[in-house]
Amino acid sequence: MSAIVLNEKFEKASELALPESFSGINSHNLYLYVKSYQAALRANTASTKTRSEVSGGGKKPWAQKGKGGARAGSRRSPVFVGGGQAFGSKNNRNYDLKVNKKQKKLALKFALDALATQGKLFIVDSIEVASGKTKDAKAIFNALGQRDALFVKSILDEQTFLAFRNIQSAYLIEENELNAFLAATYRSVVIEKAVWENLVREAE
Repeated sequence: MSAIVLNEKFEKASELALPESFSGINSHNLYLYVKSYQAALRANTASTKTRSEVSGGGKKPWAQKGKGGARAGSRRSPVFVGGGQAFGSKNNRNYDLKVNKKQKKLALKFALDALATQGKLFIVDSIEVASGKTKDAKAIFNALGQRDALFVKSILDEQTFLAFRNIQSAYLIEENELNAFLAATYRSVVIEKAVWENLVREAE
């Protein structure tokens, strides 16, 4: 598979073949990484009170016998309105899922290879909007002709960040922020040449 190399006008100039290490990767690596990534985003703040934590319930609601109904010992029981929650959620649960470094790399390579297969992986010398204007960044995005795009820059500068931040269908990140989840989320990815060379070097 090949990535599309763009010129400074973000038009197709040539193609660049992906290294062999990007092909033949099991898709399960991407599944495991995405599952771990989304689990880490959970706030884990939901917490309910058990019958030992709710207030009240000091007096027995009614006599043990003679009422003709079921016996009851406390208003804090889960069967009463305002009572404790049985088997409710607690915020002491650990949602972290371990993913090995090797699997993370394999997941990213699989996601990029899938994009290259669809002709949605682009490489350009530089992603820069010196003016800081959104209309100039929008022109770059429109030149791609894609529904949405992830732009990966080696070092993020303020002007380029300001230019891209208000474009809903485009997301600009630095090299160290690139991961398999983001690569799989967007329908196309534009990577600076320097970032791509680092990715290939690490893949070898």
